[in-house]
Amino acid sequence: MNMHKTASLLFMFSVIITLGACTDRPEETVVKAAPIHFDTSDECHVCGMIITNFPGPKGQVMTEKDQSILKFCSTRDMFSWLLQPENISRKHLAYVHNMAQTEWANPDDTQLINAREAFYVIGSKRSGAMGPTLASFATASEAEAFAREHGGNVLAFADITLDHLSNGMPMP
Repeated sequence: MNMHKTASLLFMFSVIITLGACTDRPEETVVKAAPIHFDTSDECHVCGMIITNFPGPKGQVMTEKDQSILKFCSTRDMFSWLLQPENISRKHLAYVHNMAQTEWANPDDTQLINAREAFYVIGSKRSGAMGPTLASFATASEAEAFAREHGGNVLAFADITLDHLSNGMPMP
């Protein structure tokens, strides 16, 4: 085979490979929605209480299917909803307050963090809207410092179960 035919075949082969890699589908980009401010009229999705009337960390979830926003008066109520059998396997986007960066009595909505990446203190002396709650933190070291001061044990999001939420939130 001469050099010209070889070069032509290589060129055609590279064009076929390049065209095979192209599709008419636009590149998919996953955009995560930012957390939403808690309004003074927002009611908890689980218990119906006015969210901003109570201390401690709050939670919010953007549902995977229809992207509706569910807000919760406490991290405990948020986990109660997330850990239900119909919700547990879904990858809902969730946010909680970073309690290392805000006051317990009135959490600042600019300090909302990804709930799945947060660390939680279970069994502390601090109460939320419905009594015992899970204190939420951006880092394990922040959670550990809180636990030293207020009691409780530190768990990652994936380690929390419905058993942790029952009976006054026993320590794991």
